[in-house]
Amino acid sequence: MNKTWQERTGVPLEDNMILLLWSFTVSAYPLGGLAGAVVAGPMAIMLGRKMSLLVNNIFVIIAAVLSGFSQMAKSFEMIMVSRFFTGVNAGVSMNVQPMYLAESAPKKLRGAVALTSASFTALGLVLGQVVGLRELLGGEESWPFLLASNAVPALIQLMALPWFPESPRYLLIDHGDRESCVSALQKLRGNSDLGAELEEMLAEQAAAKGQRAKKPWELFQNPAVRWQLVSIIVLSSAMQLCGNDSMYFYAAYVFQEAGIPQDKIPYVVIGTGSCELITSVTCNMIIDYAGRRPLLLGGYIFMAGWAVVFMVALSQQTRISWMPYLSMACIFAYILSFGIGPAGVTGVLPTELFDQMSRPAAYMICGSLLWFNLFLVGTAFPFIVKSLGHFCYVPFLVVCVCTALYIGLFLPETKGKSFLEISEEFRKWNFKAQSHAALYKGPEEIKSTVL
Repeated sequence: MNKTWQERTGVPLEDNMILLLWSFTVSAYPLGGLAGAVVAGPMAIMLGRKMSLLVNNIFVIIAAVLSGFSQMAKSFEMIMVSRFFTGVNAGVSMNVQPMYLAESAPKKLRGAVALTSASFTALGLVLGQVVGLRELLGGEESWPFLLASNAVPALIQLMALPWFPESPRYLLIDHGDRESCVSALQKLRGNSDLGAELEEMLAEQAAAKGQRAKKPWELFQNPAVRWQLVSIIVLSSAMQLCGNDSMYFYAAYVFQEAGIPQDKIPYVVIGTGSCELITSVTCNMIIDYAGRRPLLLGGYIFMAGWAVVFMVALSQQTRISWMPYLSMACIFAYILSFGIGPAGVTGVLPTELFDQMSRPAAYMICGSLLWFNLFLVGTAFPFIVKSLGHFCYVPFLVVCVCTALYIGLFLPETKGKSFLEISEEFRKWNFKAQSHAALYKGPEEIKSTVL
């Protein structure tokens, strides 16, 4: 940035201005993600799940072109705009993709199929770390190609996704097109019997009859989805406020203190991304056997435990020779705990907890919270470190403990249940007060004064 500015004006940038421009560049991505999360709901309703994903690739191709030619144009502003469009693409895909996968999957495999979105996100993280090595595309001359490489998965999706059908539930419930729904199910299921699954969808269609797609603010006004809404607000916020992303902030420092040479640290950092990938794939394999609740609960409990150990290890880093190795183990353990539950399961829940008419609005709320909290943690964490020092993980510890308590006390299991069965279970919670009031009719009229 400074070099480009100096070539333009002949005057170098001040340190504060460099920091400000760098902050804008970094924050452009989560702000784009927030914008993408907001438009994802209307896109999913108007265009459908499949077409939304196809149109979404336009954003990342624009981003790739801008970043790819930024060095040639000598414009750091192009990188800022590119990161914003990349964020929009991520915001839309992180909402619409699990929705599309979960609505298209059979009930028994719904968790595993929807979770593939999180697994491939983790794979993308690892591939980015590998391709970003100095020997590959991380060099001074090749970094524009690195930034533009996100166009590759977009092009693959543009070639492959048109061959897949639209979400059967979207076709039947939103559009009332039974014939297209059956055709999509036949494409997805092959020759298996569709009777039971189609009957379940028709029951959902009957339950949604006469309704229209909800707006996000309407969910806040609707007592019938009160606890579903509270659940996704708690879990979506906790996913970013639990401190997992901040572990990457500490990784290089801890690895250096453990005696790993500076030039080898990028290779070790790949191990952190690999941990998340391994646990995400493992979670994908066991989610429909273990259930959603145990994975989420276990993940947050383990993260709380490792946060305590990590703070103790950081405080003793310079006093005890083996403490840096414990800190390093904590980083990997924390990321493993995050990957086994919260990283993947959180994205599946809005599909399972809300009906067809409320689902896009629920994902808008969920996605907006994810991106806003990512921006909040990225902005606030340096100040938290400055204020609390080695005990900077106390706020994250509190979040993990509170979230684990909420899951243990209030979140029901959704494994193997139909969307209507899940809605019925939450209905008991949402109208518990009314049902108790209905049982109590008030004091009856006193007919006698005889004691």
